[in-house]
Amino acid sequence: MNVGEIIAFIAYFVIVLAVGVYFFLKSRGAGEKEYFLGGRNMGGLVAALSAGASDMSAWVLMGLPGAICLLGMGQVWISIGLIIGTICAWIFVAPKLRRYAIKANDSITIPEYLSNRFKSKNNVLRITCAVIFVIAYCIYAASSISACGTLFQTVTGGAITKTWGMIIAAVVIGVYTLLGGFNAVCWTDFFQGLLMLAALMVLPIIALFVINSDKFVAIGQVVTPENYMSLLSSGKFDGRSIIDIISGLGWGLGYFGMPHILVRYMSIKSEKEMRKSQIVGSVWTTVICIMASVVGLVAHKFFGSFINGGNSEQVFIMLARFIVPGVLSGILISAIMAASMSTADSQLLASSSAFASDIYKTAIKKNASDKHLLMVGRIAVAVILAVALVIALLPGSGGIMDLVSNAWAIFGSAFGPVILLSLYFRKLNYAGAVSSIISGFGVSVLWTYVIGKYLLPIGLYEIIPGFAVAFIVAIVVSLLTKQPSKEVLDEFDEVKTITYKSEN
Repeated sequence: MNVGEIIAFIAYFVIVLAVGVYFFLKSRGAGEKEYFLGGRNMGGLVAALSAGASDMSAWVLMGLPGAICLLGMGQVWISIGLIIGTICAWIFVAPKLRRYAIKANDSITIPEYLSNRFKSKNNVLRITCAVIFVIAYCIYAASSISACGTLFQTVTGGAITKTWGMIIAAVVIGVYTLLGGFNAVCWTDFFQGLLMLAALMVLPIIALFVINSDKFVAIGQVVTPENYMSLLSSGKFDGRSIIDIISGLGWGLGYFGMPHILVRYMSIKSEKEMRKSQIVGSVWTTVICIMASVVGLVAHKFFGSFINGGNSEQVFIMLARFIVPGVLSGILISAIMAASMSTADSQLLASSSAFASDIYKTAIKKNASDKHLLMVGRIAVAVILAVALVIALLPGSGGIMDLVSNAWAIFGSAFGPVILLSLYFRKLNYAGAVSSIISGFGVSVLWTYVIGKYLLPIGLYEIIPGFAVAFIVAIVVSLLTKQPSKEVLDEFDEVKTITYKSEN
């Protein structure tokens, strides 16, 4: 146990809890829109870093560097896919989604936006979306809680077990999310995003200086495999390399359907702030992905054969502890906690808002007041967090990367195609949207547990077939069924004409 690291951790928790209390006191008496969307008044810089931090969970500091350290540059295609995906989402989805959400009856959740987009009184779409949200977010949040537990156990030298570490992290995340809502989540994510960026910029640079010094001796025997530095995992352009490249690039598709990121786009207060967010968000994600890959390569040089499948996800922690003293290493390691918590809090808020607005108000109590919905939303935060904690505690729940990849694929497959088509395909109708969401979700799950595991075990990431099927189904069903009403088509055309100048 390192006292300096403990002090840094305690200070970090005090800060995020203080943010939650501050926004709770500031927004007392505010309504549902304020709690779940920050009153659609978020500044560009905060929204951009919040979107990035809520996207990059602990896997970017643990799973990705560990995979590259252990297996080599063939794993970097995930980073490339994420960079391309986030830039495309900021350019082609963010501004238009914000405009359309405002025009579509000032929608505050993705299910509400999709329902209002088609001006339908049928609740099947909203309820279907919300149910998938809750299921997938329970899995996604479990990965963040699991990472927090591992971190607590490591930092305290086993004095706090992984189980108790997960419980403590879940309580802290739950408290500031319950209290402060969207504003607290965004502002904590903003500071956590800065911390992640600083940690990934500082640690590998210091490590490189240490490695290049005359006195440096690697911890383990450094044996670099023949194809380690090749972008082709097999060393040649064969079937295995092609599958790895397609699967890695496929991660970028997730950005088009990730609700907790999409809602950040909707919360930005103006087109002027949107321009700022596009630049900051794209640059932040690009730097984070590049430097996370660098950490993996540096760790390989530093630790060599000391790294194996059992400890590869801890290379960032190990580097920090070997290179910098106690309090500083605690601050750097807190970046992993920041990554975990910034993702978990966003997921909790997105899923609880979907439950309150799109399930409870739609199917259970249609005349619920704002105050009542806030209470329901807060209860949903606690329940979803408890379910995520149970999943994280299950022995066969899988590693951080497994949980993240499963949830990422579900969201990307189920919602990515319908979000893109809702913005760019004029003839998309209600039936096409519902069919797309259900088919994307179904194919993703079936590919993960049946097709890709037993029938066609080629290693293809499930988001690829899921996204492709959902995209095709949306178009085919829309063309074969009744076209949207004139009101829907007119609104689509009107949104299309809105520009930066016309709004400002």
